[in-house]
Amino acid sequence: MNYSKKVMEHFRNPRNYGRIENPDGLGKVGNPVCGDVMWLYIKVKGGKISNVKFETFGCAAAIATSSMITELAKGKTIARALALSRDNILKELGGLPPIKVHCSMLAIDALHAAIYDYLSKKKLPIPAELEQEHTKLEKERAGKK
Repeated sequence: MNYSKKVMEHFRNPRNYGRIENPDGLGKVGNPVCGDVMWLYIKVKGGKISNVKFETFGCAAAIATSSMITELAKGKTIARALALSRDNILKELGGLPPIKVHCSMLAIDALHAAIYDYLSKKKLPIPAELEQEHTKLEKERAGKK
């Protein structure tokens, strides 16, 4: 598998790896096809993601995309973080082999799940698109059991 230098750099030296105790938001997502599982923790101060960490069990692409999403989300407002897409991750990493592109969706899903968790806990308004995404993921999860 041919990975870009940036993917290998984030795989070998992941940024923001680890756990945040008592996070403001926690997103846990998995991909049943490849078996990757990701936990993403966020702390929010003044409406911005002040700290973000991840733990990922998966391939090089899953770890690299997890690392990159933390870099992209840190310091952003909730709205700006929600606007991040898999294309942002792919561009920053210099692309992924087609068979590994789903890993970038896992990273986005984890970030969105953590933000959803944060907004729910704080009883803050949840954007309709995020609510729909959460409902869809919950239905898929329930169907897999």
